[in-house]
Amino acid sequence: MLEKLKELESAAKDKIEAANSLEELKEIRVKILGKKGALTGLLRSLGDVDPEERPVIGKKANVLREELEEFFKLREQILRDAEKEGQWEKERIDVTLPGQPEQIGQIHPLNMILNEIREIFVGLGFQVAYGPDIESDFYNFEALNIPAEHPARDMQDSFYITEQFLLRTHTSPVQIRTMKKMAPQLPVRIIAPGKVFRRDDDATHSPMFHQVEGLAVDENISFADLKGTLLLFAREMFGPDQKIRLRPSFFPFTEPSAEVDISCIMCSGEGCRVCSNTGWLEILGCGMVHPRVLEVSGYNPREVTGFAFGMGVERIAMLKYGIGDLRLFFSNDLRFLKQFG
Repeated sequence: MLEKLKELESAAKDKIEAANSLEELKEIRVKILGKKGALTGLLRSLGDVDPEERPVIGKKANVLREELEEFFKLREQILRDAEKEGQWEKERIDVTLPGQPEQIGQIHPLNMILNEIREIFVGLGFQVAYGPDIESDFYNFEALNIPAEHPARDMQDSFYITEQFLLRTHTSPVQIRTMKKMAPQLPVRIIAPGKVFRRDDDATHSPMFHQVEGLAVDENISFADLKGTLLLFAREMFGPDQKIRLRPSFFPFTEPSAEVDISCIMCSGEGCRVCSNTGWLEILGCGMVHPRVLEVSGYNPREVTGFAFGMGVERIAMLKYGIGDLRLFFSNDLRFLKQFG
């Protein structure tokens, strides 16, 4: 029996020493010291040993168990240390490599322009008003003096959801909503920024773009007030030496109506390729609020007047930053966007 214990000790230590992983070491331990292991099997055969030898063999077997337990612990520690070393080798940081700084986000150029427009008009006493992207035919067309068969609808009958609801084609409905809510209270001074939708898609147009509408309604508001407001806006946005000119135009919801040009930011009005040698660049449309629009909104056109204007945010951004293709704003190209940090 003593010979068998010696053989077991030698074989067990060899197997423990040869174990290359914690999982393998665990299996060896079960086979040697487990309930059905080799050492337990030898102890169960003590009944066949001479009674005088049993205490000696039992003591030897217990000493062997303790030695093997200690041997297992030492080997386990060695394997754990090796495992950590290997993990460190995989995850270690090479401090000689150049750093990788975190990239901090920045405001999108369109939002930068929107913020500038908002600050300019809020400084003039205008309030910011918002409306839904999905509008009814009444607010988007009818209340703005654009009846069902009006030719002005041709470029704006775009994205209908039902026969009576569509994605708004301008932010002018916010003017109607605000006046109907405030009437007959005066004065009304708002700007309405937001997304609008039309079936346009080329270098200077997009199916979705941003507009800012402006509205002022009060007693004795004149076209001169409109021109002065827009001149101040142009100088705040494009520089103190800016000039503007107003050209007669047509919008169903204003009368009289005008297109507004600024002196070319590239040639300062001298004439160049950008302005087609005219010295002027168009930036927005405007006019005096049509009496029918005032009436539908709850105001008496014989007692109050008002002016309105509307500008494309992308158009302002393209002029201010010298951008030739509107689609760049929506391309998510970091090479383009990082220029505005």
